[in-house]
Amino acid sequence: MAAEPPVLPDAGEARRWAAEELARQEYRDAAPSWLDSLWRNFLDWLQSLDGSPGDAAPVPSPVIALVVAAIIAAAVILARPRLNARVRQAKDVFERETALAAADYRKRAEAAAAGGKWGDAVVDRFRAVVRSAEDRAILDPQPGRTADEAARALSAPFHPESVRLARAAATFDGIRYGNRAAGSRDYQEMVELDTILDAMKPASAGALP
Repeated sequence: MAAEPPVLPDAGEARRWAAEELARQEYRDAAPSWLDSLWRNFLDWLQSLDGSPGDAAPVPSPVIALVVAAIIAAAVILARPRLNARVRQAKDVFERETALAAADYRKRAEAAAAGGKWGDAVVDRFRAVVRSAEDRAILDPQPGRTADEAARALSAPFHPESVRLARAAATFDGIRYGNRAAGSRDYQEMVELDTILDAMKPASAGALP
């Protein structure tokens, strides 16, 4: 059976397709400011393609379709690095609008666990681990630090617990930023890690293996 030829839009249809695609929120949020001006100019140009009796012949629909495809592709290419950067920033350990002590995160975790909210409990207990290390001057406070970065940094002074730290960071990311379901065992493991590190003397730089 022969394939049907592709449907080529007329100027009005091409304009509608482009408007619907580039009006998506991710393009507006991620696009540089100059791209906004380019987009407005592009819409004005598309508007002029309908032509009028006194104008030159309208641009053929295949040409319009190719131009629309090129504009959309350019928008995707320009927006992707910013979208990826926003995803990376979204994996911070701490909420940027919240500044709590380790004891406060532990209290929140205990309250969440008491209510069976294991995901919240695990997340806040891991935050307690990181904030405790900052309070003890083992880690320098660093806005934007991810769970994985925190685990790697703590693996040096707490080398015997490096495997447990890596597992805790993966659990945090999976629950906080993925679709992983948490349970009481996850929380218990995070409590054990927090308790061990809090009582453990960090190794000095010269004593590291």
